[in-house]
Amino acid sequence: MAIVILTGAGLSAESGLGTFRDKGGVWERFAIEDVATPEAFAKDPRKVHAFYNTRRKQCIEAEPNAAHFALATLQATLPTHIVTQNVDDLHERAGSEAIHMHGELRQALCASCEHRWPAPDAMRIQDHCPKCKTPSTRPDIVWFGEIPYHMDRIQKLMAEASLFVSIGTSGQVYPAAGFVADANMRGIRTVELNLEPSEGASLFDETRYGPATEIVPQWVSEMLTATQVVN
Repeated sequence: MAIVILTGAGLSAESGLGTFRDKGGVWERFAIEDVATPEAFAKDPRKVHAFYNTRRKQCIEAEPNAAHFALATLQATLPTHIVTQNVDDLHERAGSEAIHMHGELRQALCASCEHRWPAPDAMRIQDHCPKCKTPSTRPDIVWFGEIPYHMDRIQKLMAEASLFVSIGTSGQVYPAAGFVADANMRGIRTVELNLEPSEGASLFDETRYGPATEIVPQWVSEMLTATQVVN
């Protein structure tokens, strides 16, 4: 069995990191066009850096929760690939390896030469790229209007999967929102674990709703038990 798991902001919400599209989420408090587009960065890089510096600080202070640790246990036991829309590093700190399709808060990117390196706690517009020395550093985040990272690899993993699981995502942001339809076309079993039904909830074979720290460890425990019974 090969498992592909997509995770979204709902997975990290109980670690204190805000979601984006729910009531009271990030995009109710900040305009996307002001802080999360290439045009916003070109217009006011200081404002964009301030926004991501705050989010980076929150990320550093947060801790992985029970759902993160459960997925790490699953990945250590069964062939599991975690694809995340999250830009925090809580998967890694819990012991998982994750494919970050929307980038990483704790990485910096040179807009000139595309070099990447660990971001300082606070990035500034005058920071120079350690490779090409130009002052064109930006957060290594996929902004609206940009192409998500690792799509070829993700599509290959989806083609080889026997189970697709979506955890803590609204189902509103593409291309990730289209993964369940892709899985259905391939005949792959699909499961949604979420606080409440996503936009594409009706497309899943199985749905479970509740706090991630409750339903994810429970689902993982059932998966591991079923594997032991089969073996």
